[in-house]
Amino acid sequence: MDMQKSYPVMQINLSHLYENAKNIIERCKNSGISVTCVVKGTDSYEHSYNKIAKVLLSAGCISIGDSRMNTIKRMRELGFDKEIILLRIPMLSEMDDVIAYANCSLQSGITSLRAANEAAKKANKIHDVILMMDLGDLREGFFDEGELMEAAIITEHELSNLHLKGIGTNLGCYGSICPDKTNLGRLISIAKKVEEKINRKLELISGGATSTLPLLLEGKVPQGINHLRIGEGIPLPQNLIDLWECNMPYMHRDVYTIFAEVIEVRNKPSYPIGRIFIDAFGNRQTYEDRGIRKRALLAIGKRDIGDFSSLTPYLEGASILGGSSDHLILDVEDVKEEVKIGDIIAFDVSYGGMVFANNSSSVTKEYIE
Repeated sequence: MDMQKSYPVMQINLSHLYENAKNIIERCKNSGISVTCVVKGTDSYEHSYNKIAKVLLSAGCISIGDSRMNTIKRMRELGFDKEIILLRIPMLSEMDDVIAYANCSLQSGITSLRAANEAAKKANKIHDVILMMDLGDLREGFFDEGELMEAAIITEHELSNLHLKGIGTNLGCYGSICPDKTNLGRLISIAKKVEEKINRKLELISGGATSTLPLLLEGKVPQGINHLRIGEGIPLPQNLIDLWECNMPYMHRDVYTIFAEVIEVRNKPSYPIGRIFIDAFGNRQTYEDRGIRKRALLAIGKRDIGDFSSLTPYLEGASILGGSSDHLILDVEDVKEEVKIGDIIAFDVSYGGMVFANNSSSVTKEYIE
């Protein structure tokens, strides 16, 4: 145990992040697709935005994307001067900041577009916009094709402080809809209609996010899609490999690793004693009676990493039983080596845990250059 560290620690391997980004971006480039790298899971309260963003830009992405204006503003305060895209549809209340700090925003309505134009006019700026089309995932975007066409024409001919950079879609984040040749083909068709109406080529036809990567790796992204917004798939390829069954031996799975300290080890019953009601989060839990088992209590909880399913212990034989806002409970009965107070246990972390840990002031971030 390193007594100089304040646990829990999330270790970020910048070298492996660069290699992952380079591998994905080059494969996209080979298909005529540029990449905006998404950093919305990154801790904005240190200089980590600059660290992460600069690594991703050096790997070849064309811009950085984030979903929240307070973190984009923080990036600018830390000196980041490259292109940033606001990924969440902007609130009217934040439009002045959108124009001041973001180069481009995703848009899905005339009201918001007019507000963006007024804010840009006031700031004497030209602001890029990407109009979002909902192709069935039912999150953001125009659902009616005609409404998007009307918005595109108004943006092009009436909103002089906005530049219609392209159109895009989101798939997989809410409705879990897979990108395919049909829905992406429709996006390309709509883009062509927009280009006919405005009498010029759009710069970007943005075909989604990490969920589009399996299609890309199979060489099945329809020709015409020339942009993706990729976040999770670069630092955390676990889902692509394990769930999508993508063959990616060139990707590192250890860009993010969480380390937590053991604060208690005891043999205890595996089934709680007394009337079972609900836990601190209002959930009704179920338990399996496996008799007396050795359990390790760790100083990390849901407040730090969200759902415990986001973590997988590297310690062979250990399994996560659950925990609370401040504690994680490991079953270590089948661990061969002795687990004792003060030991540091390492965990693989998935997207949800990474986002929580990055935004937890209780989790120390450690960068391997």
